[in-house]
Amino acid sequence: MHTLKLTQIGNSVGVILPKEVLARLKVEKGDTLYITESPDGLRLTPHDPNFELQMKAAREIMRTRRKV
Repeated sequence: MHTLKLTQIGNSVGVILPKEVLARLKVEKGDTLYITESPDGLRLTPHDPNFELQMKAAREIMRTRRKV
């Protein structure tokens, strides 16, 4: 478990992620992270949840229309 501290960044408030967390998420400076709600709290992920929904729909269409 990692503890994150809120810090002032200009006029905003942010968190600094430890190197171990960045490595585990496979992200680096300039990448985008997404926060989504899950049944047990918030989830931080580098994967766009909207894109995943679109891909799921596309896979379903490709499966049902395989002969086309």
